[in-house]
Amino acid sequence: MFIENLALNNYRNYDNADINFSDGINILYGDNAQGKTNILEAIYMTATTKSHRGSKDKEIIEFGKDESHIRTELKKNDIGHRIDIHLRKNKSKGIAIDMIPIKRSADLFGMINIILFSPEDLSIIKNGPSERRRFMDMELCQLNRIYYNNLSTYNKILNQRNNQLKEDMYGKNQDILDVWDSQLIDYGLKIIKERNNFINMINEIIEEIHGHLTNKKESLKLIYDKNVSEDNFSIELCEKRNVDIRMMNTSVGPHRDDIIFMINDIDVRKFGSQGQQRTVALSLKLAEIELVKRIINDNPILLLDDVMSELDTKRRDALLSSISSIQTIITCTGYDDFIKERLNIDKIYKIEQGKIIV
Repeated sequence: MFIENLALNNYRNYDNADINFSDGINILYGDNAQGKTNILEAIYMTATTKSHRGSKDKEIIEFGKDESHIRTELKKNDIGHRIDIHLRKNKSKGIAIDMIPIKRSADLFGMINIILFSPEDLSIIKNGPSERRRFMDMELCQLNRIYYNNLSTYNKILNQRNNQLKEDMYGKNQDILDVWDSQLIDYGLKIIKERNNFINMINEIIEEIHGHLTNKKESLKLIYDKNVSEDNFSIELCEKRNVDIRMMNTSVGPHRDDIIFMINDIDVRKFGSQGQQRTVALSLKLAEIELVKRIINDNPILLLDDVMSELDTKRRDALLSSISSIQTIITCTGYDDFIKERLNIDKIYKIEQGKIIV
């Protein structure tokens, strides 16, 4: 799988842009704030319908314009496909696959498998649990449309329950909460099951990767830190109802899950050095690449957003050795000697003030 062409219209600082990619190594270089990351963001949106920065659609549309368009042409199993995403300020986005509009965003998931690695990912260990939940959810959504549907439904139910808690601060309408609780448990259990399977699959891969990075001095294991177990979900939700009514928020469920990273049985987030945390983050990303390969029986597309400068030589070597057969799009401020020596670069583009220069 690889992207052949990306065309942008009124997208952030791009009036019009058209860029052809090689199925190998592609370099986008230029000074900061020129628009390099915007290109990766557009590709990421093609796969997930969302910005990896958390931006809303109206924030992505070029200033002073009402609409924006992303067109992506790709090859998958030697068959060409086209994906169009139409962003509108005051309406929901429109999506079409091979010129046929789709009604649900979930229908897009799995068309392209994207793995994005940015400097922010190096902080996934020390950041809050929402970052680690997002890591699980974004990969699972790309690999499993049913998971995306379950997660979306769970979040809608959660919002409805929280709204009910705020509207009925004295808990007079318990019957309504019973309805939301039943549905929350139903979809929450499905999410917990898939996240548990995902962590188990990552663990089958990551120990060897991390051992290689640390000369076998460290053994890494991920622990799925469930907010509530499958057996106790119903019981704990019921027991915490009065607390939830008082706090006007749902305190029990997979929306409060986390991941614990253990090196030699020590919690890396609490006791690991910054170097250890960064190595774990890299191991996690490399394991993600390998997991996607195994599940889809194809290579994902790798986006490296100015991450090379954040890694030392050994970590860079480990990352670069894993991308020899993967379409990779790299942003950097300059294609320095390290990259030129280590990579067989197929295409290089300079990005300057929203312009793509060959």
